[in-house]
Amino acid sequence: MDSSSEEESEISESEIDVYSDKPYELIKNGHYKVKVKDTFRCPFCSGKKKQHYKYKELLAHASGVAKGSASRSAKQKANHFALAKYMQNELAADADVPRPQIPSSSSKQGQAVVDDIYVWPWMGIVINPVRRTDNNKLLLDSAYWLKKLARFNPLEVKTLWLEQESVVAVFPLFSRGMSGFKSATELEKEYEIRGCGKKNWRDKKGDWTSKAYGWCARADDYNSQGSIAEYLSKVGKLKSFSDICKEEIHNKNSLVDDLANKIDMTNEYLNKVQYKCNEKAISLRRVLKEKDELDRVYKEETKRMQEFSRDNINRIFREKERLSNELEAKMNALKIWSKQLDKKQALTELERQKLDEDKKKSDVMNSSLQLASQEQKKTDDRVLTLVEEHKRKKEETLNKILQLEKELDGKQKLQMEIQELKGKLQVMKHEDEDDEDVKQKMKEMKEQLEDKCSELEDLEETNSALMIKERQSNDEIQEARALLTTELRELLSERTTIRVKRVGELNEKPFMKACKQRFTGEEAAVQYAILCSKWQENLKDSAWQPFKHVGTGDKMKEVVDEEDEQIKNLREELGEEVKNAVKIALEELNEFNPSGRYSVPVLWNSKQGRKASLKEVIDYMTQQLKILRKRKRAA
Repeated sequence: MDSSSEEESEISESEIDVYSDKPYELIKNGHYKVKVKDTFRCPFCSGKKKQHYKYKELLAHASGVAKGSASRSAKQKANHFALAKYMQNELAADADVPRPQIPSSSSKQGQAVVDDIYVWPWMGIVINPVRRTDNNKLLLDSAYWLKKLARFNPLEVKTLWLEQESVVAVFPLFSRGMSGFKSATELEKEYEIRGCGKKNWRDKKGDWTSKAYGWCARADDYNSQGSIAEYLSKVGKLKSFSDICKEEIHNKNSLVDDLANKIDMTNEYLNKVQYKCNEKAISLRRVLKEKDELDRVYKEETKRMQEFSRDNINRIFREKERLSNELEAKMNALKIWSKQLDKKQALTELERQKLDEDKKKSDVMNSSLQLASQEQKKTDDRVLTLVEEHKRKKEETLNKILQLEKELDGKQKLQMEIQELKGKLQVMKHEDEDDEDVKQKMKEMKEQLEDKCSELEDLEETNSALMIKERQSNDEIQEARALLTTELRELLSERTTIRVKRVGELNEKPFMKACKQRFTGEEAAVQYAILCSKWQENLKDSAWQPFKHVGTGDKMKEVVDEEDEQIKNLREELGEEVKNAVKIALEELNEFNPSGRYSVPVLWNSKQGRKASLKEVIDYMTQQLKILRKRKRAA
């Protein structure tokens, strides 16, 4: 531990005044520079953003740190105590003390104002004589006088009935600052100009009852006898103008000192928050960099796997072509040998028998080779189908994985942007709340944060939907590799006798027909989409079991209950065809996938409208291969 820290730890709170002597002498001797041209700086806070202060700001800063919280070190308090002491003793002449504004232009009148004693808070007196034709109730209404004297900006107005003199006394109360004094003097001047001042009221010359009189409440009013003096002594007190100005200046200086101290403390806290925000930003940038590196490695590995798969497929094609050429060459050699045997029929009986035996052997071998050729073609067709299907499914899976990666990247970036915006908002909250630019910036950042949050929610919903589709696609790929249905899906179509049908899938044509009969234009398409989506979801709902058992014993079977409430309502609303479409889909789901309640691919006999047996499928494919072979021979 160095000597400075040891010295700081040894200074206690009670010794701050003693230890402030050394930095005070250093400042006084010019070791620390406080005044720079027309501004002042704190020599002990060189790391802060604000370096230039006015005299009162720096004095408030030094006093605030010297009397600061326990988190500040004793050495800091001693240094700032010395700075405050130096400014009060050596730089007091540079203080820009505001001086009260004297409303009169001449010095004699100004001195009279300063020496005058007023009723505090500032108050005016308006005397309105009441004549027989006047409305007494209206003249005693405070709202009436508040509106009538509105040009003088009174805070409130009180009225008082003086029965002995038959007058209404009105007391407008003004604000405590110099603006209140200005309003009170303006009221007095206006009534003096009209010849209705205090002196005119006391003289009461001429038709004095036809006019209202007004002036500013002073000591003579306060010390007089009567109801007016009693009211003034009850609501106010006497103060000289100079005392009021001094008190006002003292209050403003105290407020400025408190605000300067709060600003300094807030700036210090903002620096800490900014430092933490910068640390978080650096950490986020590091995480983003690592994530980009992982993404790059993943893409390179995916590209390598795709190239490896493409090379394997090309190798399989080359091997198949080589085997086909070898088989064709052997078949040609057998044909030549058979022709040569036919030409040797003129040989002896023994040789003929031997030739017959050889010919039979050749025929058997030829038949075996033909069967092998057929099996080879079947195998080749199946391999080609499997390769194409595998390639297509793999490309779809890779595209979905890449899409999910992009969605995940966007989600992570949005989350990081939201965190960064929240950090910036946390910093902005501690800045000057009266600054309109800051308020506007905070508003824009909040709107941006809400947009980012909304975008993140949409992204999460899309991501969830894509994850569900990806799982379904993976399940279909696994089933496609294991089932004959997947092998024949590309070879068969809806026009063939044997085809692949998705049982349990809702037939949407009756829904479209019913909607076109009941609605027109775009409304029909909208209602059709809504109904199809609704009933497709109803079919998937395992909690809905609209079935009943009919028959007895071994002949008992489960059929769709047409008296079910939902099916009954559907028939009444959309007709028999729509009801039958839902009924057929339910029967197929109950037969082929009762636990999952979703459509599955099944080999289907289109002529008989039922599930095709394995023998029917094999016979049909054999017929198709024969037809294909005949076409090749004819070509």
